[in-house]
Amino acid sequence: MTDTREGVIADFLRKHEWHEAARGRLAGDASFRKYDRLNGPKGPAVLMDAPPPQEDVRPFVRIAKHLFKHGFGVPEIFAEDHDAGLLLLEDLGDDTYTRLLAKGHNEHELYALAIDALIALHKLPPVEAIPDGVSPYGMPRLVEEVSRVNSWYRPLVGAPPLSPHVERAFGEIWAKILPRAWKAPTALVLFDFHIDNLMLIKGRSGLGSCGILDFQDAVAGPVTYDLMSLLEDARRDLDPALVADMKARYLEAFPHIRREDFDLSWAVMAAQRHTRVIGTFARLKLRDNKPHYLAHMPRLWRYMDMCLAHPALADLKAWFDTHYPPALRTVSA
Repeated sequence: MTDTREGVIADFLRKHEWHEAARGRLAGDASFRKYDRLNGPKGPAVLMDAPPPQEDVRPFVRIAKHLFKHGFGVPEIFAEDHDAGLLLLEDLGDDTYTRLLAKGHNEHELYALAIDALIALHKLPPVEAIPDGVSPYGMPRLVEEVSRVNSWYRPLVGAPPLSPHVERAFGEIWAKILPRAWKAPTALVLFDFHIDNLMLIKGRSGLGSCGILDFQDAVAGPVTYDLMSLLEDARRDLDPALVADMKARYLEAFPHIRREDFDLSWAVMAAQRHTRVIGTFARLKLRDNKPHYLAHMPRLWRYMDMCLAHPALADLKAWFDTHYPPALRTVSA
């Protein structure tokens, strides 16, 4: 952090009377955002430092206020400066799902709570479900995201660039299959709904006890996306029985969703997300010198094998089998 940036932060804290608080690094993530924990006369809080122009706090503020209004476990916003890229947030504690699971916390209980939060989110009345300003998860973005596998993963594994003809065929296949994801209903997609971004909030019960930390990339998309992000998490393996139980828990709340439509939407969104994440993790290594994400690559390729087994994705499977054979799916961290 530069002295200039530190001065901006100091002015922000002084303006909102948090300048006397002790400050220590809480976390960073795959973006340019950083988080500090504050402890002082006004109690605990979290400082989000999201420096522009790389970051924009307004989407986070929009979704946080929307979810807070409906009783979800998101941090209350104490102060905000959009131009400076700074927010003061409620401190929800340290009990992330990642830490709790590592300590042996009841896995079924945590996942059921997260699924119930998604059920509640997807049951909001249509006029309240998606706040103003949230963009559809549209084709240009969907296709750009999957193209990262070719732009970043191939250099990572030393594979030659693809020809324009092969790249064009890749895009055409995606353009054909992606609309099928909308066989499932549309909802607010929080986008990074996984164990690193979920918490169990002490002293709360019900819906508000499921802390949700990361949602600034929210879009309007198929209801399957966040479910799949949680249950096909790049960070850990789940028992297939648990996954099946959580899917059944969700579908029981929405009997109007046909299982075959749900499964098709899941497969398409899983293929899209896993392809994107493979490319993004490669980019984090090559561009941002963050190699630790590569440890998750083998799991992501296993997920790809699972979703590509759906008959509707046969053309995509054939393309990957040709241009990403097993020899190109091995990455060491």
